[in-house]
Amino acid sequence: MFCQGCAWACPYCHNPHLRPAKGNDPIAWNEVLAFLKTRRGLLDGVVFSGGEPLLQSDLTRAITEVRAFDFRTALHTGGQVPERFAAALALIDWVGFDVKAPFAEYDRITGVAGSGATAKQSLQLLLESGVAYQLRTTVHPKLLDEAAIARLNADLAEMGAGPTLIQKFRSEGCADPALL
Repeated sequence: MFCQGCAWACPYCHNPHLRPAKGNDPIAWNEVLAFLKTRRGLLDGVVFSGGEPLLQSDLTRAITEVRAFDFRTALHTGGQVPERFAAALALIDWVGFDVKAPFAEYDRITGVAGSGATAKQSLQLLLESGVAYQLRTTVHPKLLDEAAIARLNADLAEMGAGPTLIQKFRSEGCADPALL
């Protein structure tokens, strides 16, 4: 389930159409639930992805409603809203956590001041939660070199996590011509 909206502007994003808070073709939540009801017994779970699902004010209610259909639930996030992440962790079976860069260098990737501290706070919540997870980092050589990846893995090791899984940059959907 792709959620609309993302407060960060990562230049390699392959879903830039999901950045605005409102999309062009919204789907009513009751329609989503009606569709999921028809998929009971066929699907094992539902992944809330985006954009950034933590920007959805009713995320925990949505996860609770999906779980009521006996689906397992997962979340793809960069950890943009630690308070909502903390609430969602109690309802999630697995998290794919996007680690953008060494925490001190986040602003350069996300375009948002203080984003590294926010992500680090969310990652700490995840590590303390006991929820299964995977850390992953999208790498474009113009944005993160091997030394930056080493600094990132050192940050993660200091927290008792990592290393991160490296995902190669995909040009499909990328709106930044400098990276193509």
